[in-house]
Amino acid sequence: MAMTADGKIATENRAAKSFGSPRDREHMLELRTTADAVMSGARTVDSASTSMGPGPVKFRQRRLKRGLAEYNLRIIVSGSGSVNPRAKVFKHHFSPIIILTTHRAKASQLKRLRTLADEVKICGRQEINFRVALRWLRKKWGVRRLLCEGGGELNDALIRAGLVNELHLTICPKIFGGRHAPTIADGQGFSHLAAAERFWLKSARRNGDELFTVLIRD
Repeated sequence: MAMTADGKIATENRAAKSFGSPRDREHMLELRTTADAVMSGARTVDSASTSMGPGPVKFRQRRLKRGLAEYNLRIIVSGSGSVNPRAKVFKHHFSPIIILTTHRAKASQLKRLRTLADEVKICGRQEINFRVALRWLRKKWGVRRLLCEGGGELNDALIRAGLVNELHLTICPKIFGGRHAPTIADGQGFSHLAAAERFWLKSARRNGDELFTVLIRD
């Protein structure tokens, strides 16, 4: 995730989303070369011009050298089953697309999703049970390392479930402000400090005006 100095990942009106440097973009592609699958929430996929793929040839070659498939799996999360069928990700068919949803999704929505994705998996009644979902992804699709690229509500759900082992966080020298501007972990959050998930700073490296940090789970 890339965030501003005040912890925002987009402006309050969601107009400004891509604010990191070219080096931050390259870092994201480097991380994709290490993962079996890339996962994002439906709103992130809807609003971003992304195919969720590994990028140029040099990154695909790195995947192959690591013993991974040339193209990563792509996973979209939507508890309600609301996904924009015109999103860029559906226009590129280089690797399977999997949609995780819940029983909240209507039959008509599930029917439409199955025309877009290679598989639609229901993992919960009202909220997605990510522990069940990740076990299923590992058993059926061989996903051992999963890279999540947000948004904030998806990040929050994974953190609360204790499923985030490592966080790559780029801090950019900008201030967006805004009471309702999204952060890296929106959603329910933790009610008490004692319950909060703890991370430790593994590394911090400056590149230009940005700070690239890696945090690991306690």
